[in-house]
Amino acid sequence: MVKLTAHPDQDNTADIIKIAILAVGGQGGGVLTNWIIDVAERNGYRAQSTSVAGVAQRTGATIYYVEICPDTGRQPVFSLSPAQGDVDILMAAELMEAGRAVMRGFVTPDRTTLIASSHRIAAVSEKTEPGNGMVPSEPVTQAITGAAKHLVSFDMEKLARQAGSVISSSLFGALAGSGALPFARETYEKTIEVSGRGAAASLRAFQASYDIAKNGAKAEAKPHSAAEKPAIKIAGPSPLLKKWNSLLQRVETYPETVQLMAKAGLRKTVDYQDIDYGAQYLDLLEKAITLDDAAKDYALSVASAKYLANALCYDDMIRVADLKTRSKRHDRVEKEVGAKEGTLLQLTEFFHPRAEEFCSMMPVRIGRFIEQRPKLFSLLDRMINRGRRIRTDSLFGFSQLWMIGSLRRWRRSFLRHETEMQHVHKWYDLALSYKAQDYALAVELIQCRRLIKGYSDTHMRSFSKFDRVLSSLPMLEGREDAADWIRRLRESALKDEKGTALDGALQTIASF
Repeated sequence: MVKLTAHPDQDNTADIIKIAILAVGGQGGGVLTNWIIDVAERNGYRAQSTSVAGVAQRTGATIYYVEICPDTGRQPVFSLSPAQGDVDILMAAELMEAGRAVMRGFVTPDRTTLIASSHRIAAVSEKTEPGNGMVPSEPVTQAITGAAKHLVSFDMEKLARQAGSVISSSLFGALAGSGALPFARETYEKTIEVSGRGAAASLRAFQASYDIAKNGAKAEAKPHSAAEKPAIKIAGPSPLLKKWNSLLQRVETYPETVQLMAKAGLRKTVDYQDIDYGAQYLDLLEKAITLDDAAKDYALSVASAKYLANALCYDDMIRVADLKTRSKRHDRVEKEVGAKEGTLLQLTEFFHPRAEEFCSMMPVRIGRFIEQRPKLFSLLDRMINRGRRIRTDSLFGFSQLWMIGSLRRWRRSFLRHETEMQHVHKWYDLALSYKAQDYALAVELIQCRRLIKGYSDTHMRSFSKFDRVLSSLPMLEGREDAADWIRRLRESALKDEKGTALDGALQTIASF
């Protein structure tokens, strides 16, 4: 038997460059991997790639792993996954992914070039926390700064958006500019040019990112030309356009600090219902503007502009059905799942209606008639209270939702609209009534509207929290710190789904 031993000074893996890419759904991780392989082979290298899906972020963070080495005529033996302390280049398409890579030991200060975008995408744990659950980015930025041999980090997502591309193009440019691979810039650009659709936008993002990574310049991607991105034009029947322009002219008479939020609210309410609904929104907003004070920088009016629009655009079955049947949503889903051109996409929507939602979509008298008869209401609930899966890629399923969405022209005559408008006026008038005696409290009461969201069970729970926060007003009235306590109660309600923190804060106020 012959025993083979390697020379002690010989490292058979010394020429292999190991690259790990961490990306989430919709960021083009697979495209970036294919580009790296192409540019390697274009320069006479052999390459191999693998991928392992994960569940860390919105559609699952995936680790793409690439190994390349010069083609010497012999077949190299490549690894299938990255190992701790054995990665030459780590590319992260989001800041927290870079932090996870450091924690897992993929980034080492003696060998790893870390290329990471500094922008943030909310993780699942951040999305599920009520209110603002975003974790601060500063500790992660500090951790990755000293973890790598060479760090390239800037907002690559922003550059990609400005160029009309996706972040994979910016990451590819940062890789080329970092000098971590021994390839000429022209070969990278050639790889993008032959990739086909979207090559021009990808090249813009690549070039801007390359300049920053190479020279540290504060370059930005060139914006779309007029031919590539036409200006948005508002079209429609002349009478409606005339009404729309008159509403815009009303907004332009408002204080300058209010106009931006008022225009956003106007667009939202008109899109939700119609032109007349937008006029109703401005009528309500002008009540706050008339009472407001320039010395306070119109803080009450700005808050009213935002939360009035949210209150008027409440979620109901009509709104949900309307959004789910819009072509823009289908295009967004196709982009997020990475569906290729010509691929058939099967889309299944889940609904679980209750008798409450069914009655809310009826004319006021009929809906109240059913709600006031428990036996009839219970019978109706047993008939419809079950989960339904509707295929919106089929004609029948799409038609069902489209017909529900088309009911919005009669929304004002339905029970849900009357109930919502009664609550909106009660809340809004209450908040404005405190303006003279406690301006800060009035602003905080307007902002409490953010507690109410969703529909069905979610709406009922959020409504309950809203009522409990406002139940503290009689105990706080006249106190100098009343506004601060309302803010604390609101934040407690947002961060604690079960309401334990809110109960504790209310008990503290009761002890006064």
